[in-house]
Amino acid sequence: MAHDSKTQLTALLQQALASVAPEAADTPIQLERPRDASHGDFATNLAMQLARALKKNPREIAQRLVAELPVSSLVTKAEVAGAGFINFTLDAGAKTDVVRTVLTAGSAYGRSTQGGGQKVQVEFVSANPTGPLHVGHGRGAAYGASLASLLAYAGWDVTREYYVNDAGRQMDILAVSTWLRYLELHGVSGIAFPPNGYQGDYVRTMAEQLKTAKADRYVRPAEAVLAGTPGLPEATRDDPEAKTQREQHLDALIANGKSLLGEDWHAVHQHALTEQLSDGRSDLEEFGVHFDVWFSEKALFDTGLVARCVDQLEKAGHLYVQDGAKWFKSTAFGDEKDRVVQRENGIYTYFASDIAYHLNKYERGFDKVINIWGADHHGYIPRVKGAIAALELDPEKLQVALVQFAVLYRNGQKASMSTRSGEFVTLRDLRAEVGNDACRFFYVLRKADQHLDFDLDLAKSQTNENPVYYIQYAHARVCSVMNQWGGEEASLVEADLARLDNPRELAIAAKLSQFPEIIDAAAADLAPHQVAFYLKDLAAEFHAWYNAERMLVDDEALKLARVSLAAAVRQVIRNGMNMLGVSCPASM
Repeated sequence: MAHDSKTQLTALLQQALASVAPEAADTPIQLERPRDASHGDFATNLAMQLARALKKNPREIAQRLVAELPVSSLVTKAEVAGAGFINFTLDAGAKTDVVRTVLTAGSAYGRSTQGGGQKVQVEFVSANPTGPLHVGHGRGAAYGASLASLLAYAGWDVTREYYVNDAGRQMDILAVSTWLRYLELHGVSGIAFPPNGYQGDYVRTMAEQLKTAKADRYVRPAEAVLAGTPGLPEATRDDPEAKTQREQHLDALIANGKSLLGEDWHAVHQHALTEQLSDGRSDLEEFGVHFDVWFSEKALFDTGLVARCVDQLEKAGHLYVQDGAKWFKSTAFGDEKDRVVQRENGIYTYFASDIAYHLNKYERGFDKVINIWGADHHGYIPRVKGAIAALELDPEKLQVALVQFAVLYRNGQKASMSTRSGEFVTLRDLRAEVGNDACRFFYVLRKADQHLDFDLDLAKSQTNENPVYYIQYAHARVCSVMNQWGGEEASLVEADLARLDNPRELAIAAKLSQFPEIIDAAAADLAPHQVAFYLKDLAAEFHAWYNAERMLVDDEALKLARVSLAAAVRQVIRNGMNMLGVSCPASM
């Protein structure tokens, strides 16, 4: 079993180490795959690690380690190179064994026990349900879904969660925006639509739904709607005072809506929330992104957890009162300034409910909690971790993965994506244009915290430059070979793999054996892009072999061996693409 080659080689080195330096027998052994194939299949810097402790030249230590290496059919050559590296060349049979391993394990090949069945919660997307998801949300969705699948593959017990911000000011702004459009439909004039309200056509659609369902039930006169509002400054003014006045005007409209509508305000609010949440949920489901839990922010207030949290922090001496507001001493935990948790009017801040949400996560017994946030939330990390520490919980259980915004390019032109103005490119539009597969793959083709330029023209092209097409084409080519061959797939595990002896075949076998290592490394680094890169490389190795050699040769044993290798490539592509949420067509 090729993944075992590394394990077996590690065991051989441990025995050699015990002979050469028993006092350093617990030194961790690192085996890397050399970039240059002429340097063998694996290399270790163990001798260099030991040099200082043993006070000897690394090359001398390396030579002694090689001399003490137990005899094994696995290793055909072990040689000292450079400053003291040891390069190992493995037996060809040991390399090709992986083909049988892949075919036997099938969809389980690459799965590991790294996570040990521990519970991990991955919370991602969690966009305010104030409008359709846009292409920026799409990257967080694709990354979160791929990461969750990757962690499950690596042996974690994964819960995928969406935190619904259904209790804050943004939802009030959406509700008042919908109500104002509803008043327009009923001919109530004299109310200028606030520029900081939600502008998109989806708001007008919700207003029309309200009109159809409730007729004029929510209609109120313009004078009452505008009573006590400071009015709007001139549209051209963009100074801080004008911005403050616009926000005060919007807050006054919300307050008037609540008092004029009474119990009906909740109905308008719930209609807007339900519509946008169900739209987002169906969009994500169509994108292949599924959540186990949809967690309501409002539930944190309804259960009293926010109040309990603030009370607990106060009793522990982590809060102080200034100007009637309660402040959390977040500077004591490395934040740049202290933060308000309860305003002078008694209303809790968004930060207070966030603390309560994290307390809830810990109380649910997760071994690890992963938050996937937009890169603009970087400064939020120290205050949340500080609050967790202040609640006497372990802040190290929380990991935050930051996702940079994706910038969409069509014909070399940058597209604008602002939610409030309504001029955004939705995730649904993007999926309709390039398809789910290209969306899912392109989003995870870069490290999540790196800037991403999403090239629409490339994503739609059917060329080898398009990595999705290139990998799917490798899969389809194998399917075509299998169809032409027409044999029983069960017979492939009986193939004489010793016939796979040309350098391209051995290179593919070596690549297949790396897959479990890639899974473990990518899971440890929260980096599904490593799987995407690996699949590109595997497809490249396969295409080069396919173009250079005939699979279905007359020599029956060689044919069976080659078909087996091709089938193993197909299986690993399926396993990796499935993890990334990308389909594998049988023909293209």
